[in-house]
Amino acid sequence: MSLIASLGMYDTAETAAANDRLWAGIHGILGYGPAQLNRDGDLWGHWLSPDLLFSQTCGMPYRTRLHGKVQIVGTPDYGLPDSAPGQYYSVLIRRRGDRRELQALAQGTLAYNEALSQSGWAAAYTHLTQRGLEAARGLQTGGHRASIAAVLSSAADFAAIDAVTWALYRRCDPRAAELEVFDHTEPTPALPYITSMDQDASALRGALAQAIADLSEVDRTSLHLNGIVDIPASAYLSVANPPPPLAST
Repeated sequence: MSLIASLGMYDTAETAAANDRLWAGIHGILGYGPAQLNRDGDLWGHWLSPDLLFSQTCGMPYRTRLHGKVQIVGTPDYGLPDSAPGQYYSVLIRRRGDRRELQALAQGTLAYNEALSQSGWAAAYTHLTQRGLEAARGLQTGGHRASIAAVLSSAADFAAIDAVTWALYRRCDPRAAELEVFDHTEPTPALPYITSMDQDASALRGALAQAIADLSEVDRTSLHLNGIVDIPASAYLSVANPPPPLAST
């Protein structure tokens, strides 16, 4: 059996080395599993594999397809302002200088990453509907950074971007100065770390907590990772599922 470990949700050129050191710490404490993170293949293939040892998913995939097929190991605390530990939200972005408020922006195009994204689609949909609004058009981009690029290029008028992704983007790309955050969605449980039903989730949780504590301050800052908290599956399952997104323009 070849066990799988992956951290694909926030694994960018800027965070890859820190993620490698995080996994090295977990692996060293556990004493088993793959020596390196798996960066090949589809994340759904990792998440649904009986050989899954460790990965991270999004709240919407967990509640719609993964619940009962994986165990939650723990929930990361990203230390985001205006939210409790273990919670996250999406920031709503528009081009700097675009003074339209949400009601006017909604008459244009919303860029979203994919239909099963809590931060890119579900949070945006809920935020709009709570205000009696809906986006006139949708543009599916395939990723948060692609949604940012769509707003930058005026292919879309606004987008909902995972707050951690937005913080990472602001740090590494000067084009962030061409955009502005004008609101954010309500917090929901952050992206859970998961393992297969056959693994020892308690042992993984202990190893993860210790590995985070052992990271350098530089690496914890790079990953925006303060620690982990315990959020029950019921908290993820209680978040409402939106209808399918608008057809891409």
